[in-house]
Amino acid sequence: MDFIFILTTALETAIGPIAAVYALAAIGLNMHFGYTGLLNFGQVGFMLVGAYGVAVSVTTFDLPLWVGFLAGIGCAVVLALLLGIPTLRLRTDYLAISTIAVAEVARLVYRASFAQDITGGVYGLQGFADGFYALSPFSGTYGIGGVSFSSRDMWLMTVTWGLVVLASLVMWMLIHSPWGRVIKGIREDEEAVRSLGKNVFAYKMQSLVLGGVFGALAGAMIALNQQTVTADQFMPQVTFYLWAMLLLGGAGRTLGPVIGAVSLWFLLTVFDELLRALAASGALPFLQSSDAGVLRHAAVGLALLLLIVYRPQGIVGNRKEMLVNVK
Repeated sequence: MDFIFILTTALETAIGPIAAVYALAAIGLNMHFGYTGLLNFGQVGFMLVGAYGVAVSVTTFDLPLWVGFLAGIGCAVVLALLLGIPTLRLRTDYLAISTIAVAEVARLVYRASFAQDITGGVYGLQGFADGFYALSPFSGTYGIGGVSFSSRDMWLMTVTWGLVVLASLVMWMLIHSPWGRVIKGIREDEEAVRSLGKNVFAYKMQSLVLGGVFGALAGAMIALNQQTVTADQFMPQVTFYLWAMLLLGGAGRTLGPVIGAVSLWFLLTVFDELLRALAASGALPFLQSSDAGVLRHAAVGLALLLLIVYRPQGIVGNRKEMLVNVK
């Protein structure tokens, strides 16, 4: 069994463009849950509108790519307002139900036949990423040791990890500002914050919009990575991946979602490659290579379960960040 190959493959995945995309989306979720205490189970909905904002603008309306990014951000703001206005005054659990429902409704609308002329329906859209890759300064293959990336991946990684760094800096500055102290106060006891004369609803809305914008940027980058977008890419499971990453890294910490995304993708790839190697070698005769994809999630789920038992705050988290008032 080639353990070096398994580790290098896992490292490529852990620092690759997909990990960066999920880290960016998890940063938005950290804004919602980690700092404000909002149980958002529909972050994938913001990713969906961000991806389609780019795809529809470039493919359907023949607009520049930068307009597509602005369109995706604008759609995320609108979605946050539509979602937040009727729900943010309700209990936290009602928000959780509403967010997952709205994200799923949005997915069904984007794939519906009546929207096919704009969104491509079930077939989706493609051919909108050429302008992005035309800007790439990279050529050839880049790597160290057994870890290597194509010029395409290097360009996507540079932009996406750059957005992750920028988002992390923005989050750090906001949370260490007076605005951030109010946001964290809402997480701890919103009635106390309200008694001080603060407009809790307005602060919650600002948090929902900001986190949604990060999700939309992640959606735009995943669309550019795949160079195609379909509504069924944005299933509810994506949000639960984001939750796993956030809880693994540590909620309420600037680097928590980043560390969580890198760690989770590393673990998923290690278990996947390890199980496939065991199946190919015949060490586990009852195991087929096709079973690896399912079993790796079970193995990672067990690892997360042990983490919750022995370190519920995550790798770099703080135990009190996990406490949310849902009364």
